[in-house]
Amino acid sequence: MPELTDGTPDIRSLESLIGTLQPAVAGVLDRALAGEDITVDEAGALFDATGPEFNALGMVADELRRRTVGDIVTYVVNRNINFTNVCIKRCGFCAFSRDYREEEGYFLPVSEIIRRAEEARSYGATEVCVQAGLPPQMEGDLYIQLCRAISEDLPDMHIHGFSPEEVLYGSIRSQCTIREYLEGLKDAGVGSLPGTSAEVLDQELRDLISPGRISVQQWVEVITTAHELGIPTTSTVMFGHVETNEQIARHIALLRDIQRDTGGFTEFVPLSFVNSEAPMFLKGLVENVRSGPTGMDVIKVHAVARIMLNNWIPNIQASWVKEGSRMSQLLLTTGVNDLGGTLINESISTAAGAQHGQLMRPSEFRQMIRQAGRVPAERYTGYDLKRIFNETDEELDPLDLVGDNVEEIFGSYNRLVKMEGYRFEHPRRASNAGVSNAGTSSAGAQALP
Repeated sequence: MPELTDGTPDIRSLESLIGTLQPAVAGVLDRALAGEDITVDEAGALFDATGPEFNALGMVADELRRRTVGDIVTYVVNRNINFTNVCIKRCGFCAFSRDYREEEGYFLPVSEIIRRAEEARSYGATEVCVQAGLPPQMEGDLYIQLCRAISEDLPDMHIHGFSPEEVLYGSIRSQCTIREYLEGLKDAGVGSLPGTSAEVLDQELRDLISPGRISVQQWVEVITTAHELGIPTTSTVMFGHVETNEQIARHIALLRDIQRDTGGFTEFVPLSFVNSEAPMFLKGLVENVRSGPTGMDVIKVHAVARIMLNNWIPNIQASWVKEGSRMSQLLLTTGVNDLGGTLINESISTAAGAQHGQLMRPSEFRQMIRQAGRVPAERYTGYDLKRIFNETDEELDPLDLVGDNVEEIFGSYNRLVKMEGYRFEHPRRASNAGVSNAGTSSAGAQALP
């Protein structure tokens, strides 16, 4: 967009461009620039945009981003700890999970989870993201035990842990309400929840791609209850498979409605479907599954999200794991203001066939951001800024110094599934009646699959 003499964008040129567009799109973009919330039907018109209308969509999203959060682009130094890949669910899009009968099932003991959290802190991490599969016959308070162990050892480490699916599973295993389970997690030290397991919040679609997965109603209950208890969450959507544009728009509108009521979402993260190892694509379990979104689809979802959510959720994040560094950098011009975390051990997308690595170094984030003409800043989980970097600041973080030895230092998913020392043993097959590596005692086992 052309700039005025003081360096600020010239909004008049954007308004002039909008005046040349098809009336259906021009009217929606004008309303957005006027600060109004657009409807699901209006979002549909934006999803259909091509040519000049598509270009204007990105420009309006970028202008709204500038007005709301300015030119700072943030990232967080964190580590993923996916402590088991064993899961009772069989979601059509998931290539991470393993049935307990499979030879690649693993389960990390608490001591290893703590070691990984301590190692993350030594490399500058302020957050650990703890998520996993749903192991069979899990002891109900396992997640609470893990939070308490991390908090006691690392009281200053933010625990971003346990999706709504995991919270629901924990409450079922503990035979308590969702509220009671969330209270237990909060008391044990959980700081925020990832708003994953959302996919698309359309029940008919969920029944198609992930039958038996947490329902829309249950997902909303977990999220809104967490917000009521003062536990913030992220929010997500997974797109590029069999969903329609209307379903995406309704999903975003539902998140907007929740945010109006609770104010508990910290960010929105669109997640591209990675098809190469996904069972519903690879094995043809679902008809007409696309091979992921197109580049234009990715831009549209992020831009429409900014326009729909701008008044309510200020932070729109690009997932470098899904999109790669080049597309993520491009998305900084279409409404995005956050690039997520360093991750260190990205497992779930890697298992699905994503090719963008398991670690993004802080210096790589800063380079991407500066090349886009924006200002890099490291943040905490809740978006408070830890430090803003000026143009000449070339200080290296501990993670910048690991060189090419990432797998040697931190391990990887491909190595982990082959390590006999962490092999999962089903409680029914355990050779003793004590606590198994699934966190299940003989007294606490339930008759779930």
